[in-house]
Amino acid sequence: MSHPVLLVIAHGSRDPRHAATVHALTQRVRAQRPGLRVETAFLEFNAPSVPRMLERLAAEGAHEVVALPLLLTRAFHAKTDIPSVLREARARLPRLHIRQADVLGPSPLLNATLGRRLREAGVRPGDIPRTGLVLASAGSSDPEAIAVIAEIARELRHTGWCAVRPAFASASLPRTEDAVRALRAEGADRVAVAPYVIAPGRLPDRIAAGAGAAGADVLADVLGPAPEVARLLLDRYDEARAMAGASLSA
Repeated sequence: MSHPVLLVIAHGSRDPRHAATVHALTQRVRAQRPGLRVETAFLEFNAPSVPRMLERLAAEGAHEVVALPLLLTRAFHAKTDIPSVLREARARLPRLHIRQADVLGPSPLLNATLGRRLREAGVRPGDIPRTGLVLASAGSSDPEAIAVIAEIARELRHTGWCAVRPAFASASLPRTEDAVRALRAEGADRVAVAPYVIAPGRLPDRIAAGAGAAGADVLADVLGPAPEVARLLLDRYDEARAMAGASLSA
């Protein structure tokens, strides 16, 4: 029996770096699990769209799809947009079984990726005790998503940073530049900004601009196609398959 197709659903962006990063990540997923069919679709701005990709898979004879939101928190896109698109697809493609996997975060693998990007940006282990960290996310109006970012910041505080503050590029406060200045005011010798976003685009650029405006010492790269992120996609895929098997046996 063939494995379900893994369909990675990204938001999409007018910035070409976004789609390029998403495709690089899915290519790494394929490399980590040869033989698994991995496809990519976008909610907006980029092709293929989610409906078009599902139609293509059905036309090619696929029977099962695990639709995995390339999202870090359960906010509007995960709770509303993607379920709506998948619900409409199920109605149009009744022979294609579509299961939605969970979002990526929170996860120790994402925290490990943050550490990787900070090291690549020049943060050394000896720097951490005197460095304040800004965990900069895209932002959301969803209280659950905001609470998740705040909890991750609290967890990271226990890994040796002198202080950790969350920040948001949109919808919520504080902004990155405000968090950087607050850490300076609290006495941090150095301040590092870690973007908690998957791919480049308008909001990550806003994070970078805020870090620069406030004089942050270190700006890490986005999470991107890190091996830990690819492994996490496969973990979420496996969890969705396991849940499907458990529901069938119940």
